[in-house]
Amino acid sequence: MAHDAKANPATARRSRPLAGTVRVPGDKSISHRSLMFGGLASGITRITGLLEGEDVLRTGEAMKALGAKIERNGAEWVVHGVGNGCLLEPEAPLDFGNAGTGSRLTMGLAGVYDMATTFIGDASLSKRPMGRVLDPLRLMGVQVDAAPGDRMPLTLRGPRTAAPIHYRVPMASAQVKSAVLLAGLNTPGVTTVVETVMTRDHTEKMLRGFGADLSVETDRDGVRTIRIQGQGKLLGQTIAVPGDPSSAAFLIVAALIVPGSQVTIENVLLNATRTGLIATLQEMGASIDILHRRNAGGEDVGDLRVRHSRLKGVTVPPERAPSMIDEYPVLAVAASFAEGETRMQGLDELRVKESDRLSAVANGLKANGVDCDEGKDWLAVRGAPDGKGLGGGAVETHLDHRIAMSFLVMGLAAQKDVSIDDAGMIATSFPEFMGLMAQIGAEIG
Repeated sequence: MAHDAKANPATARRSRPLAGTVRVPGDKSISHRSLMFGGLASGITRITGLLEGEDVLRTGEAMKALGAKIERNGAEWVVHGVGNGCLLEPEAPLDFGNAGTGSRLTMGLAGVYDMATTFIGDASLSKRPMGRVLDPLRLMGVQVDAAPGDRMPLTLRGPRTAAPIHYRVPMASAQVKSAVLLAGLNTPGVTTVVETVMTRDHTEKMLRGFGADLSVETDRDGVRTIRIQGQGKLLGQTIAVPGDPSSAAFLIVAALIVPGSQVTIENVLLNATRTGLIATLQEMGASIDILHRRNAGGEDVGDLRVRHSRLKGVTVPPERAPSMIDEYPVLAVAASFAEGETRMQGLDELRVKESDRLSAVANGLKANGVDCDEGKDWLAVRGAPDGKGLGGGAVETHLDHRIAMSFLVMGLAAQKDVSIDDAGMIATSFPEFMGLMAQIGAEIG
């Protein structure tokens, strides 16, 4: 979606019990990496289950601009890679639209090449800080020409030969960790990344699957040291992308808060670095059963059976944030229907997402009658069981897809309708959202 396009408002209404068995689209993180690593590998990579949202497709276009050949063949995406070390200088700026993950990871991947690569994005992405990725790239010898505050538009000019670094990630960020590891692929010697809090580990798992010489050591305090040997060979793979738990989150919470509901969501990724929301909801009393748990392509997957539940407030510890950072908006909606107070801590990362998500959530809750307080890095929500007195407000989404979907879920169980100013950007991550919600009986229009 072009974010200067005409707004597409939507309204969610109190719904009858939700029911059905559905599948959510492929995981966004794995989809981005599948196209990137396949484009960099030698040979052919075949991908099924790819999330065909705008963000992921932007990453695909960027990889094509860097020399890869990518085409869709029925339900399968076929990627002909260029080989590690063989990316081409793009002829035009790489336009990532709203794709924060795609842009930051590609900065690491292409930035250390001896060429100029320019990155641009939409109004929302252009406001987001890129310094956390650019700082380690500078240490490797990359020259950066960026808009004020290390924002887009920006151009990276790589050195003749990049320098390997030993980098301790200053915040819990899978994007920063991944960008440095990807830069290490085209850097001689060993590049080392240290993270004190474990974040989603798809990059490490998938790079090893493609043949990278990568090792991970975890000490007794949980500090992870990741080393990658540069200038190795990656080989094309066959990848089946499991369902995105961040997308499943909206159906999970909808089923929990709409009385009488029972919904089964098949083939959901259950990587331990991504299941913080499920653990939190279960602590709140949610009936979420994991069925047919299995391993697929090195990742844990399973089916989730979710039933309407009486929820109670809990305190969510800050160390859980990396495993559910994208799910806090919809968790706040669940907390709005719980008995007592739910306190979420360690949320400073939400300030630098597609919007200032923490303020956007708090403002949306207040507009719909929810008793809540917002701090620098925390949110406290005091719920109204059965949705009594909730709803009736209009929510500003700030071009943020997760804000839009979260408050549409709220409207399904609130006493009064909930409206959002724009639903168009939902296509960036979950283009099937409206259709799947209608399939299980949700009333959104």
